[in-house]
Amino acid sequence: MNRSTRIGLTGGIASGKSAVAAEFAKLGVPIIDSDVLAREVVEPGQPALQAIVTRFGDSILDESGGLDRRRMRERIFQNPGEKQALEAIVHPAIRAAQQARSAAADGPYQIHVIPLLVETRAHTLYDRVLVVDCARTTQLARLLLRDGITPQLAESILAAQATREQRLAVADDVLDNDGGIENLPEKVVALHQQYLQFAASCR
Repeated sequence: MNRSTRIGLTGGIASGKSAVAAEFAKLGVPIIDSDVLAREVVEPGQPALQAIVTRFGDSILDESGGLDRRRMRERIFQNPGEKQALEAIVHPAIRAAQQARSAAADGPYQIHVIPLLVETRAHTLYDRVLVVDCARTTQLARLLLRDGITPQLAESILAAQATREQRLAVADDVLDNDGGIENLPEKVVALHQQYLQFAASCR
């Protein structure tokens, strides 16, 4: 049986990946979002959360016993070694969940939303790579507004990711999202038609 064509969707933090993925979902395209999976694999009772507590201690839990994501984020961005330790626990769990969801998805093509596609060099695993692109200043403004964090932490988060140039270097397709969201539906519909044709040509 032919597998669905897989499109890797990536972009820097606050570039608008989720908004773009939501537009694809409206068209009936299966969406496999690694950020969603990242939350699921560290829910209370999941093996990955227990491994995180063993490595980092109970202080990274919130009052309900779940992972305090903001506290964890602040901690790892101040210590690259701890960031690597967290990724060694979480990334294998995310990959396993991703593979299971992908195998179960229907449709001629599917979208895999992977913020760290470039950083993990996973872009070579996909049939096409779609980069949601915007200026760094736009990212920073959106991040400060969305998360209510300090400019210093926002800058640290951006610095820890691949550069805009590195993402564009692996892109097959680029969606410019520097403006508002009103133009996203039209842009996504055009890409949808392109991907349907591409998927048909791969059969």
